Amino acid sequence: MAEQTASNKPVVATISLAGCFGCHMSLLDIDDRIVQFIDLFELNKSPVNDIKKFTKRAHVGLVEGGCCNDENVKVLRYFRENCDVLVSVGACAGNGGLPALRNKMPLQECLVEAYLDAPTAELGKAIIPYDEELPKLLDRVYPCHEVVKIDYYMPGCPPSAEVFWDTLTSVIKGQGFDLPVELIKYD
Repeated sequence: MAEQTASNKPVVATISLAGCFGCHMSLLDIDDRIVQFIDLFELNKSPVNDIKKFTKRAHVGLVEGGCCNDENVKVLRYFRENCDVLVSVGACAGNGGLPALRNKMPLQECLVEAYLDAPTAELGKAIIPYDEELPKLLDRVYPCHEVVKIDYYMPGCPPSAEVFWDTLTSVIKGQGFDLPVELIKYD
């Protein structure tokens, strides 16, 4: 891992790609341990604190969501370049999650259903949105490990606050992590 920052705290960064933001909400569910989090870690480049660009290299990066468009791929590759350790967080990052349901049909068929044949589409006036400013949709939704190297996987939809806490504290200590079955058992 990289040297710790001048504040002597490990730097943690987070991003959200094609997902629902539930994993970030679960991170915030650590409740009063948020005070410990602030004491132990420096949060950099995260929607949680609205820092949009890296101001320093991160020791640990947490990525939520998969890749459904070219912008997601670009953001994920840049994120990987700026994090020593990258953790795939939740089902969307790990296997595409709910967004990957569109992988069962061709992209064009998905677009026609959503924009032209939808009950809310105005007959004769409906169009499939296209603009150079819009990210180009990929042929399918890709889990993060199919785009960049992932060091650890945090299971769940979303992972519980306990899983977040145990993972962050273990990875920062350089221990990796071996989650107890109680934290990843979903029946």
